[in-house]
Amino acid sequence: METTTITDTQNLTTEEKILAAAEKEFMLKGYDGARTTAIAEAAGVTHAMLHYYFRTKDNLFDRIIESKIDMIRDIMLGSLDAPGMPLFDKITLAIGRHIDFIAANPGLPKFMINEIFSRPDRMPKVLDQLRSHAPVMLETLQDQIDDCARRGLCRKVDAVMLILDIVSLNIFPFMAAPMANPLLGGIMDDMTSFTEARKKENIETIMRKLQP
Repeated sequence: METTTITDTQNLTTEEKILAAAEKEFMLKGYDGARTTAIAEAAGVTHAMLHYYFRTKDNLFDRIIESKIDMIRDIMLGSLDAPGMPLFDKITLAIGRHIDFIAANPGLPKFMINEIFSRPDRMPKVLDQLRSHAPVMLETLQDQIDDCARRGLCRKVDAVMLILDIVSLNIFPFMAAPMANPLLGGIMDDMTSFTEARKKENIETIMRKLQP
């Protein structure tokens, strides 16, 4: 499953190059600071070409946010829907995939929170996209937890609280990195090692919560 930000544009279509350049511009400068002229230049296209493909900066922004939300949906539902896999293994898979996604997009959580608070007019649209996926994911997870609990294999927990626990454990270190990394002796300098260590720690924490 592809969850990483596109960085190699050599084999991309024109549309994909524009989206890759726009993602970098938005993540670096936010919506208000991003300029379509800079995006076109980074993508190696004319401003007229960018306008042909996407018309407005809003359309570019919406495509990027929608693609990230779709990736998160695929990570969670793809893990929870894995046929024949025990619940604990599904949750382990979901945690690992989600951390990989955040590690590949470390600026995304802060970016989305900043945009929601700085441009509240966009909040309903973003929330509508999230709401279109969340009920299915939560219902699927709660059904599996309830079934597992009935068989005495796990504790009966609230799926909403479990997802909040997972998301909080996974996201916070990356959001706090500018402060936490220097204070903790450069623990995130080797991002690969740090990501794997966080997977192990977070999986163990969530598994303890679920143990009967």
